[in-house]
Amino acid sequence: MTFSVGQRRVRELRLIAQRIVTPAATTPVETVRWMLALQAQDFPGVKWSVGLRQRSGTQAAVEAACDAGEIVRSWPMRGTLHLVAAEDLKWMLELTTPRSVASAGDRRAYLGIGDLDVERARDLALAALTGGRVMSREALLASIAAGGVSTQGQRGYHLLWYLAQTGSLVLGPVDARQQTFALLDEWVPHPRRLEPDEALGELARRFFASHGPATAKDLARWSGVTMAQVRAGISVAGAALTTLDLDGVPHFLAPEALDVAAPAARVHLLPGFDEYVLGYQDRTAFLAPGHSQAIVPGGNGVFRPTIIVDGAVAGTWRRTVKAREVVVEPAPFVPLPRPIQARLRDAVEAYGAYLGQPVRLIAP
Repeated sequence: MTFSVGQRRVRELRLIAQRIVTPAATTPVETVRWMLALQAQDFPGVKWSVGLRQRSGTQAAVEAACDAGEIVRSWPMRGTLHLVAAEDLKWMLELTTPRSVASAGDRRAYLGIGDLDVERARDLALAALTGGRVMSREALLASIAAGGVSTQGQRGYHLLWYLAQTGSLVLGPVDARQQTFALLDEWVPHPRRLEPDEALGELARRFFASHGPATAKDLARWSGVTMAQVRAGISVAGAALTTLDLDGVPHFLAPEALDVAAPAARVHLLPGFDEYVLGYQDRTAFLAPGHSQAIVPGGNGVFRPTIIVDGAVAGTWRRTVKAREVVVEPAPFVPLPRPIQARLRDAVEAYGAYLGQPVRLIAP
């Protein structure tokens, strides 16, 4: 793999910004708050995304933070599940919901879901959950169906998504077997309240601080807001951001990131859907074009876990959970030199410490 000097610097700064090489947080909520949002349809994967960015992060601690309501899962952006700090969800929904709901209008029409269906489902969900109750997805859908609103086929999923998107529901405590739901206003009793311009500034400042250097197009794609809103947010963020010119394209980041020393060469095991891979429209700084199919086979939108060597994607890996151990099987794009293999073993040990159980590496 060949990358330019400019691309190497981009990788260094992103590894720093994303706190992959400089984990500063000591709790899961600190990590999630720093990242603003992490894509979370793969729950085991996103828990590792949090753990690897935290000092001595563990899966048990991430799950405990979810159970305590410190971090929550919902659909704050692009109609996709994300993990966010609880206090941030409300203002993010208020910022992104209008476009998300409008873009799903045709889907609701196809499913035959009208405004009366939605509001009746909302009333039934409120009745079922008020008082701090938590229900599984299946139980909540059964309660809605019993009240006269059909949840057949994809109608049930879309109704729950819509009620979460519009601020009534949120995913509740961790259940290894199924999703649980709670009322957002009860599960998150103290949300932050931001005015629209303030919210845009907060979005821009925190995205570029945790993902920079990145472009305005990166933020628009990542958040689902318009380019006009992105430009307004950058303006509001003001001196909290600085700009690097890379190949004639302005990239934004927090100025303090430039003062951090370049990270030492290391190997990292990232889960699928990690922000280091997903957070950018253009991935050429860390992923050679010829390897894109290995990361997202067939362009199906399902991202495989990746091996990162000095910030560049060097292969994929998979895990197999057995009775007494977890087996990690790497699939590097090219044979790994011995020093890199040693660092890979270090990465596997870190993953085992996070899981709290033995992890065995199958040598590549």
